[in-house]
Amino acid sequence: MSDVAKGPAAYFPSIEKKYGRSISEWQGLIRSSPLTKHLELVTWLKTEHGLGHGHANALVAHTLAEDSAQ
Repeated sequence: MSDVAKGPAAYFPSIEKKYGRSISEWQGLIRSSPLTKHLELVTWLKTEHGLGHGHANALVAHTLAEDSAQ
């Protein structure tokens, strides 16, 4: 069985390396934001934190999916 991350999580190593924050830190920021819609959160990460679209999208998608599964 492969340990290679798939889906949004495949971006996580490069996100941590490029932006210097752990995924849990990014998720904390997303969860503490007053924004709730996917695209609003992606735009916010891009404009306020300088993330690229793919990285912001991956973080938001994974975080919202995790939250809806709880």
